[in-house]
Amino acid sequence: MQQAAGQSLLPADTLRIPDSYKPEFRRQLNHDGIDKEQKTILSMDGAADSLFSPSEKPELNLILTRSLLQKTDWMQYRIETDSLLDHRLKVFYLSGLGNLLRHFRENWRQTGDRAVNPLQLSRIIDAYESCMQAERKGESIAPIIYELPYDAGTNVINADIFDKNPGYRPAKNRLVLKLCQLHPGQELPILQANPDVPFADSMIRAIARKYPRQLYDYAAASNKLGTLIRSIRDDVFIRTVATMAQSRSGQQYFPFLDNIVNGRMTLREIDEAKDDSLLYYRLLVRTQMDYAARAIDKDTAYEFKALTRRLETKAADFINMINGLHNERNPDIRFKSILPMSAPELYYLAVTSDGAIYTSSFVKGVYPQMMTKAGNRGDSLLMLMNFDKYRKFIKMAAGFNTLDHFLASFARTPEPDDEDPANALMRAFVNRLEQSAGLEDGVDVADSYASISETLQPVARQMLQNIQANYERNLLAGNKKGIAIYNILGKLFLSADSTRQIDLTRELGIPPVYEVPFTALEGDSGRVTVQLFIYGDRDGIGVFPGLVNMFNNPNWKIDQSNKQWVAISSAKGKPVTLYMNRPLPEETNEDARAQEALNEYLAENRIVPTVTINRGHSYNAPYTIEQMSQASKIVFMGSCGGYRMIHDILAKAPDAHIIGTKQIADAPVNNPFLRLLMEKLRTGSDIRWIPFWEELGRIVTDKIFEDYVPPHKNLGALFIKAYTRSMGPEGGQP
Repeated sequence: MQQAAGQSLLPADTLRIPDSYKPEFRRQLNHDGIDKEQKTILSMDGAADSLFSPSEKPELNLILTRSLLQKTDWMQYRIETDSLLDHRLKVFYLSGLGNLLRHFRENWRQTGDRAVNPLQLSRIIDAYESCMQAERKGESIAPIIYELPYDAGTNVINADIFDKNPGYRPAKNRLVLKLCQLHPGQELPILQANPDVPFADSMIRAIARKYPRQLYDYAAASNKLGTLIRSIRDDVFIRTVATMAQSRSGQQYFPFLDNIVNGRMTLREIDEAKDDSLLYYRLLVRTQMDYAARAIDKDTAYEFKALTRRLETKAADFINMINGLHNERNPDIRFKSILPMSAPELYYLAVTSDGAIYTSSFVKGVYPQMMTKAGNRGDSLLMLMNFDKYRKFIKMAAGFNTLDHFLASFARTPEPDDEDPANALMRAFVNRLEQSAGLEDGVDVADSYASISETLQPVARQMLQNIQANYERNLLAGNKKGIAIYNILGKLFLSADSTRQIDLTRELGIPPVYEVPFTALEGDSGRVTVQLFIYGDRDGIGVFPGLVNMFNNPNWKIDQSNKQWVAISSAKGKPVTLYMNRPLPEETNEDARAQEALNEYLAENRIVPTVTINRGHSYNAPYTIEQMSQASKIVFMGSCGGYRMIHDILAKAPDAHIIGTKQIADAPVNNPFLRLLMEKLRTGSDIRWIPFWEELGRIVTDKIFEDYVPPHKNLGALFIKAYTRSMGPEGGQP
């Protein structure tokens, strides 16, 4: 018994145990177990005293300690001395009390659903006593458990002695319901673990339309919950999803869920198109246009996002096809797969392929075909599209230098005082960005400006004026997100004019954007470490020998002793080492294992790369980002013009200066870039991007250099950095 401390804390306490009391020897082990749990819990708050102190309130800690010690001791005494209980029942209730304290001890410092709030301890012990009394009278424990929060009720149930009580099952069911209420969106996983609760059917009906993707996944399962979902036939939504889930083509049906449920499309229509890439893509585009039009009226279709994702996937098939034929000179051969497409179908090819489509694929194929099919009227096309993803299209048109042609295709207003439609579009382009979910629209506006300022100065000047007007509007409204967005865009746009000498570090609080000091690249040992990721496809295997031979001179030492990677270190000048995995065959996943082995070597030797180079196709980039060093200050990623790629790079390495390209990254630029960068590092030079880029431009003779975007012109990346600094990582992010 742990009596003295509790009684000294609360002198007014009336619970007294006679000094002469001793448990019967047959039950001494039960009492010892309870005493041990009390003592252990008492010590778990980290303080070497006689007080259980999980709270910052001393008076509350006194109450909790009293319950743990005196109340528990008193219950032991009452059970032990109750003449109406035989030995078996006394062991029964003492065991329950020990189990109760053990569950509390094991879980009060846990997190998640297992956690028990320590401030509930008094309530838990009182509830156990009430349940014990109800059990003795043959009454239900359910009303007692119903009154408890989930964690406290679960603790009492886990005393493990009430399973024969008539209220046990109703109490357990109510706890499952409480758990569902605590975790909206997780009802189906909870029901999967508890499929026999009586409210499972009604719960499925209540949440089905909120979480159709979950419903689909669980309806496909061969377990009790899956069977229950499939047995609901009087709800057309659940029945439709369950039917899809049982079909091999379910994933192809799912994006059309809303139209199917509402009778606007049949599974037969999809069946007739699903095995033909073009027909299925057309069906996706038609549905996307339908859903986008409905969204204008605040009518959001079920699984609209799933439709858009599937549209992006199917569009990528066509884009990869025409990208892969970039060396084909006959346009009828190269663009054969997209020639039958309508203007809307070509439009979605463009806006869903940001960061993946090559310049020639856009400029020579998708864009001219789209404009021809649209009767060379960009304004009519956008109206037909309900302006869906129009900011993305404008950004891409600006980047590929077709925006002037696109805007020129707009009809001119007959009235001199009316705003020109092209001007109205560009004003809308930068308006009300604070209302967009996440930051993608803002990044698109930022990314477009560098190209627009170089080729369309009147449009650029108008954009700046619109940015300032939106800033003033948000300032008056006190909209923090809007103020941040337009303040950042204004500063970024002004900084694009080098004559203004805008200091973005001072203005926006972001690291220097025009240079990376050499000292920022040095590791703790004073060595700069560069990591190059290369992949084992035909291109990677082909360029690898040239990469190594590039350093075959007295300034460098090449170590090829490892079978999975190569290390190239400076022989003169500052200590610099380039590590690159060997491009072993990707068919057997050997390139991935080589990268993993190199990463393990770097980690074991505490070598931290501050420069990351990706030598692979755009589909390889996510693997590089996943593995790259968080300390990377320079990231050469190749094809990474898309918002998601930039976002993911900065999420991994927040201070990264990113070099990307609007199309395929190729050796005529990549090799000179690496050679020049490594030489700058070997000589201990700061990387100043404007002179660095000018010097690289004098070395590179291939026109594809024009498609590479240096860090100081990567305004989308700068926008994300500045916004994150201003609002925090969660402020407005998707």
